[in-house]
Amino acid sequence: MVNAIAVKNLVEAALKYDIRLIHVSTDYVFNGQFFKPLKEDDAVSPLGVYGSTKRKGENYILESEVKGIVIRTSWLYSSYGNNFVKTMMNLGKEREELVVIFDQVGTPTYAKDLAKAILHICYVESPETSNNLYHYSNEGVASWYDFAKAIMELSTTNCSVKPIETKDYPTPAARPYYSVMNKSKIKDEYKITIPYWRDALRECIEKIKKKEI
Repeated sequence: MVNAIAVKNLVEAALKYDIRLIHVSTDYVFNGQFFKPLKEDDAVSPLGVYGSTKRKGENYILESEVKGIVIRTSWLYSSYGNNFVKTMMNLGKEREELVVIFDQVGTPTYAKDLAKAILHICYVESPETSNNLYHYSNEGVASWYDFAKAIMELSTTNCSVKPIETKDYPTPAARPYYSVMNKSKIKDEYKITIPYWRDALRECIEKIKKKEI
């Protein structure tokens, strides 16, 4: 419940001190049954606890009087910490072959690009002062298999990647099969240009490789 309660506490603090709040949410609020780019007003139906608690966190902001917005994103990775990109690069050095899910489709998002978008929003006048919801990910579409293949290619890692179905790789948290998000609203209202996911991935991998030298 921390995904919900923590946001509730932040909302109360923001209201008390009259400050603006930007909250990052997730594509896990969707059930993955709609195969068109998802808009902010499309119906949500979380598949698991993570998605449902993140949705509750969203509602604490959207139903309050706080000067805040919610930004949903997907498939975040970075040159810092633990994430899919770094895991694939490390495993690719150790193994000749990896299997990765091909029937879940979304868009990888470079955390640096999301951070830049948030900073931009912080320094411009919001189209609406409260209770607004946006989608942000990098541009384009990929499966986890496509993502992994691109990681191996761009990092020049000699590891074969084979596709498997979700049913053959169960995970604790149920993921939506389709979570490509429509970013028209945030691009139009904040005049944001969003990089293509492979271009962003290339930049991140170059940073990771420089750290390894």
